[in-house]
Amino acid sequence: MATDDLQLHAASAVLDKAADENFPVAPFFLPKAWRADLMAVYGFARLVDDIGDGDLAPGGADARFLGVDPEAADDRLVLLDAFEADLRRVFSTTEEPGHPLLRALRPTVRRRELTPEPFLALIEANRQDQLVGRYETYDDLLAYCELSANPVGRLVLALTGTATPERIRRSDAVCTALQIVEHLQDVSEDLGRDRIYLPAQDMKRFHVQERDLAVPTAGASVRALVAYEAERAHCLLNEGTPLVGSVHGRLKVLLAGFVAGGRATVHAIAAAGYDVLPRPPKPTKLRLVREVGAVLRGEG
Repeated sequence: MATDDLQLHAASAVLDKAADENFPVAPFFLPKAWRADLMAVYGFARLVDDIGDGDLAPGGADARFLGVDPEAADDRLVLLDAFEADLRRVFSTTEEPGHPLLRALRPTVRRRELTPEPFLALIEANRQDQLVGRYETYDDLLAYCELSANPVGRLVLALTGTATPERIRRSDAVCTALQIVEHLQDVSEDLGRDRIYLPAQDMKRFHVQERDLAVPTAGASVRALVAYEAERAHCLLNEGTPLVGSVHGRLKVLLAGFVAGGRATVHAIAAAGYDVLPRPPKPTKLRLVREVGAVLRGEG
């Protein structure tokens, strides 16, 4: 194996996480070039989240790729700064990125004429995660999703050459919904990282305190709060669903998969009685397939 191939293989644990997402990342039915580009973008997005969450593979390889001193390898803000510097090399004509996943991203950026802004937004979202652990209002949470989720959908549209202002607006609704649904699945995990993505105003309205999220099973107030936020996410998914009907062919099926993944997860949360604390509710494959069919048929 060439050095780049060996290094990319060493980073494959990041790409392997694609199978655990609530939506299809780069399904087999897409053109090979699209799959390669989507996986390159996914590799970036997953890695920056792993840096922000402290979930990097043991051994310090990622820090070495980024040129970070081993003594600072546990400092997430240092790693994010180094990651941003390496990202800028992706767009440089004179410098070569150090991380293999960013070197793999470079051909996609050039082929699709991507801009740095959505990638920088994802890095900024993870910086915010190091500094902000609570969100006072729903609008505050939406502003966070503008950084943490919406750039992914915009990149998908850019990769496929289908971006328009209306499609971007619909895509933003879908991506924000998917982010909120993921937060609902991960309430316990996020709390373990000292983060709560349930708006404080809503917690107060439903008489939920932080200690109510740190128990094995959710009480009635927590369940009511989760149901309220899940309905918000469902409404956002409905708002974004016309995006699917605005495109054609295999892209239509891909986008239907994104929407269906959100719908199926909302259904799984409801099927768990909105008790998300014991474990993240996960949709079944059958439910996901059914939801894809419903989205493609234009059913609400």
